[in-house]
Amino acid sequence: MQNSVETVIAVDAMGSDRHPKPEIEGALLAARHYGVKILLVGPENRLRQELAGHPSAHALPLEIVNATQAIGMDDKVETVRTKRDSSMHVALRLVKDKRAVGFVTAGNTGAAMVVAKLVLGGLPGVDRPALANVFPTSAGKLKPSILIDVGANVDSKPYNLAQFALMGAMYSRAIFKNDTPTVGLLSIGEEEVKGNDLTRKAHALIKELPLNFLGNVEGRDLYNGKVDVIVCDGFVGNVALKISEGLVEAVRFLLKESLTSTITSKVGALLARKAFADFGRRLDYSEYGGAPLLGLKGVAIVGHGRSNANALKNAIRVAKEFYESGINSRIEQELSAARSEAHAESLISADESK
Repeated sequence: MQNSVETVIAVDAMGSDRHPKPEIEGALLAARHYGVKILLVGPENRLRQELAGHPSAHALPLEIVNATQAIGMDDKVETVRTKRDSSMHVALRLVKDKRAVGFVTAGNTGAAMVVAKLVLGGLPGVDRPALANVFPTSAGKLKPSILIDVGANVDSKPYNLAQFALMGAMYSRAIFKNDTPTVGLLSIGEEEVKGNDLTRKAHALIKELPLNFLGNVEGRDLYNGKVDVIVCDGFVGNVALKISEGLVEAVRFLLKESLTSTITSKVGALLARKAFADFGRRLDYSEYGGAPLLGLKGVAIVGHGRSNANALKNAIRVAKEFYESGINSRIEQELSAARSEAHAESLISADESK
């Protein structure tokens, strides 16, 4: 545990499926281990009631900020905009007002994108923020892949995907220290002519950008480490993410079933328990915490609705690391450099004719 508080993170305590229990437990873990102060945002009486079950909480850097409303998973955009005293709105205003340096939620992804853009605003040159998710690959621990977008935008334009490619490459450089990250466009075949109208137009735009663009990649390339960054629209990306989560659960079940089927396999499982534990951690979404919304004037991390305390703890860690790395300013500089070239300006601008 660190002794000094370096950063302040605002946590939407009413976002997850089982709120506010995972948020509070995750906040307590993060406050103990990461040297952060947590602003827990939600109905004050309810949060205090939940905290009463944690006697050690009073000694930790944690503060409750009252919010009288909550945004549900089924809330429509019009409703989201009008709930100005929701835990999501209030927490994001804490970031805007410099009371916190980052925001964490396990709530409605689309709502988080809408409210974050409304409250914080987007970086110059970014029309829509995008969620970037990290995936383990068969290339090893040091070569994960980034999929962008995984759900913030379900209807993207070709120029949006071009912006996602630039932001994803910047994120890979900042987090994984890749000097020249490779970028691929998710499609149904490697050939340039494959795909739908969106991917074909996006391919033409991305290949003109100052990126190490390898062209189209397929779904299997998400896990083989062929490229560092894979670009897609949020609808496809979210489907890929949810399929991956379901597959992980199935693999765990089948592996456990096989390892407990006979005496011999049980002995083998016992001998290899450390390796299996490591395998489980590498596939556990809660270890990754949450995905950053890239392209905002502030730090916003979105976690899974099913997030547990460990996932929320790690989402707070990701928010802290994201802030300290200065990724937003670096993305802004890179986009500015790309837009300063006349050709790139026309490629990544919000020109509906593209």
